[in-house]
This record gives sequence, structure tokens and C-alpha cells, in this order.
Amino acid sequence: MIVNIIKKRIFVISVCLIILSSLAVSCQRKKQENNNTPQAKEIRVLLADHPYGNLLIPFIPEFEKETGIKVITEQFTEPELTQKLTDGFTAGDYITDVFMTRPMTETLLFLKNDWMLPLDILDLSDYPLNTMEIGFRNGKPYFIPLVVEWQVLYYRKDLLQAAGLGVPANFEELENAARILNRDGVAGFAARGNGSLAVSQVSSFIYSYGGRFIKNGIAAFDSPEAVEAFRYYGRILGIYGPQGVSTMSWNEILPIFQAGRLAMWTDASVFYGQLIDPLISQVPAENIGVARLPKGPLAEQPYIVTSWGMSISSLTQDAESAKKFLVWATSRELAEKAMLTNIPMARLSVWNDPSVTTHINPGIVDTMIHASQFGYPYPMPLMTSIVQGRNLIGDVISESINTRGTSPRLAPLAAQRVIQLNDLLKADGEYGTAR
Repeated sequence: MIVNIIKKRIFVISVCLIILSSLAVSCQRKKQENNNTPQAKEIRVLLADHPYGNLLIPFIPEFEKETGIKVITEQFTEPELTQKLTDGFTAGDYITDVFMTRPMTETLLFLKNDWMLPLDILDLSDYPLNTMEIGFRNGKPYFIPLVVEWQVLYYRKDLLQAAGLGVPANFEELENAARILNRDGVAGFAARGNGSLAVSQVSSFIYSYGGRFIKNGIAAFDSPEAVEAFRYYGRILGIYGPQGVSTMSWNEILPIFQAGRLAMWTDASVFYGQLIDPLISQVPAENIGVARLPKGPLAEQPYIVTSWGMSISSLTQDAESAKKFLVWATSRELAEKAMLTNIPMARLSVWNDPSVTTHINPGIVDTMIHASQFGYPYPMPLMTSIVQGRNLIGDVISESINTRGTSPRLAPLAAQRVIQLNDLLKADGEYGTAR
């Protein structure tokens, strides 16, 4: 009897051990299967509250469906985005994989701190070299250009025609046309005059005189060529500009042109749409022309700048997925969609595609192609302390405008401000660094 009971217990224990062993094997197999199952990928993308950022968002589900990569996006205004990126990178926090960036504002700082991944494995042959120059380090690019802008001359076709004038082709003709057209309550010429806010627009005049803000990492805007450019800019604005032009930026000049009280205006290419908007402009669109910035004494060199690019964070946790998104977000297909909504993209192929350019003012197309070939990619000095640097150069601009280019202090003032700007470059470790 006792023997039978013992046998039964041994049998039950044996069965239990077999069952437990089977369960253990099954769990191990499931664990291995789970480990072998690809995990869903996810990346974070920071976009600007900008027309291109707005254009991307509705198409992101298509990218997610095609790649299986989940994209979490956040949008910020320009200053908010810069602050978000700077704070996150400084703290070493993983806040994004891919981000829109303003190269003139951010790239120098971000490169100095190794906050961006190099993109040398990507095909960038469709982009003008001058739109990428800011983002190169040791021969490698660190952003892909998205949106560009360049300096153009807006002019009133009807006023030039009535005066028997052609579109100015050089600075001498520009000044002569400004003199003739400056009458009957219409200013002959305008450009930004408000000190530091005018630096980007005076840049093309300096380049066209053969000068530079910074040369081989050393401030150079006190050169004879640069000083003559300041004098010309101050003279033509001071004599033929709207009343109070020395306090004006683009947002004060734009409505003057729209009201029909301005004959010619040189500024960024982005304002054409607002000039011809019948809801806010009193000048018929057919009377508004767009031309290249007239040629200076030594060069024909307007600035061209990548106003927005796209980069990959050096803190990304999934570089492969980040690159897939970057390639998609900067694709030729999306560039074409953007161009058809009047966003000026950097890709040359869309500017050379008649199916796209048919919908764009020929003057805009011509000036962009010209700037992509001959433009200089720095509308202001490339430096970390850019705010202080612009203020220093702005002092020289204001002195010239307020004296109509005649100030005997102009050259000494430029020389003094050059010394101060060099001090800023030295403090930031950028003095003598050729770019």
C-alpha cells in the first residue's frame, strides 16, 4: 500500500517536472522570437513655423507608411526653435533627430560644438555650392539647403518707361535713374537704412565694390573698396530715399512701394509676392519688375543665402532613420511642391524645369540662376557674436546715410569699428580663421 502511494507521488512529480520544463522551453522560444521581431522605429523632428515646415507636415504620414518609421514633430517660431536647440544641445539632452536650421544664425555655433552629423554620404549635386558653403567643415557638409533668398532690384516698369529709362544695369545708371525718378511725391530709391538692420542689404554693394566684411578671419570693412561702397549706399539713400529712410527696415519700406510712392527698391527676393498682392498693393502687378542687382565697379555679386536648411543631430539615437527622413524631406518631389506654393527652394533642378518656372515671374527665375552662379553666400559677417558685429557695421551705415555719403569721419569710423569687431572675433576664438 505504502509502496503504491510512493509510486503515485513519484509519477505526479515527474509529470509536473515535464510540464514545467515544457513551459520553460516555450517561454524561452517566445522570448527569442520577441527579440528577433523588429521593433517599430521612432524619430523626433523639430520644424520651424515656416511655410516649408507647414508644407511637410501633411505629407509625413506618407513617409511613415512607406518606411514604417514613426515621426514625432514639434513646431516652433524662429527664435523659439533656436533656443530649443541651443538649450537641448548644451545640456546634452536628446531632443531631436532631425531639425530645420537657420545657417547664418546657428551653423557656426553648432559646428564649433559638434552638434550636427556630417552628411557627406548624400548626393548634393543639385545644390549651388554657394548655398552650402556655410555648412562645410573639413570638406564635409553638415546641412542640406532648403529655402534660399538673394538680393534683387524691384522697380516700377511704368515710371521707368515714362521717363525714357531702361532697367539700371550698373551703379551709375541706378543712381541716375534714382535722381530722375525722385519727384512728384515718389522716392527714387530705397533700401534698408536702419543701422544694423541694413547690414544684409549693404553687403551686396560692398561685394560689388570688391570689398568684404571679413577676409581670412579678419575684419576688412575699412578697406578703400568697402568705404566707397558705404559712401555710395549712403549717398543714394540719403538723397533719393524716402523721408526718414535712416530709421527704416523692409517692413517700413514695403508699404511705401505698395502705396505707389517708391520707384525702385533693392532687398531680398522674398517680398515679390507681397508687392503684387492686389489686396494690399495699389500698384498693378504688371507695373512691377524684378531685376538683378546692378553691377558694381568691380563685380556683379549679390548675396545669396540659405535662409533655411535641414540637419541631423549628433545626439540622434537612430542615424539611419534620421537620414531616411532627411533625404525624403529635402527631396526633388517636395521641392517642386514647395516652388508651386511660392517657396523659393535651393535645388537647381526645379529652377531649370519649365513645368515649374512657368508659374514664376521670369525676373525671379533669372535673378536666382544668376545669384546661384555669382552670388556671395554671406549677407553679413559669419561670426558667433553677430548681434554685436552688426551693430558695429550699422554705425558706419548710419553715419553715411545721415551725411549723404560725405562724412569725413566715415573711413576713421570704419577703421575703429574694425578693431572692435576683431576683438569680438578674438574673444570667440574665430580671429584669423579663414572661411
